[in-house]
Amino acid sequence: MSKKQANPQQFEQMIAELDTIVQQLEQGDLSLDDALQQFERGVALARASQQQLQSAEQKVQMLLQQNNNEQLVAFTPPAGE
Repeated sequence: MSKKQANPQQFEQMIAELDTIVQQLEQGDLSLDDALQQFERGVALARASQQQLQSAEQKVQMLLQQNNNEQLVAFTPPAGE
């Protein structure tokens, strides 16, 4: 595995930046050029975030396979929460 380890803090920073970009674009105060640059940055952040999520899911799957082929199940919160 030559890929760099996913950094949870980096992931959170990317999501926060993506949220800021979305807010800026929704406000509509940016020039067309600035909006396009922000959109391009947002797409890059979304792709990088998705790759980190997929990597984390693969790691979870590998760990579960090492532990008697356990299956992932959907989380259901207890009633009243």
